[in-house]
Amino acid sequence: MAVFHDQMVIEDFQYDEASESYFYPCPCGDNFLIYDKDQFMCGETVPAPSTNKELVKC
Repeated sequence: MAVFHDQMVIEDFQYDEASESYFYPCPCGDNFLIYDKDQFMCGETVPAPSTNKELVKC
């Protein structure tokens, strides 16, 4: 099986002000999307992992 891919630079992407993200049209008809990781989690909290570890014997 052959794998085909292109390398793209951010200058090739278009900016969408509504979603505040960069996108690049994919040959399949969809879009590659790049987002701002600082805004991605804005306002969300992620719980810390539990420190209670229970050992399971197999």
